Amino acid sequence: MTKRLVWSGILAGVGALASIAANRVATLIWVRLFDEDPPDYS
Repeated sequence: MTKRLVWSGILAGVGALASIAANRVATLIWVRLFDEDPPDYS
């Protein structure tokens, strides 16, 4: 059971980091293509 909790924590952490990295890469591509900040969807 402890290993499952650790595994879930690792997956959540990696998923969060991947999401942040993907967002930064997408923003970089957008800025290079359009020379402006990406649209805000919040």
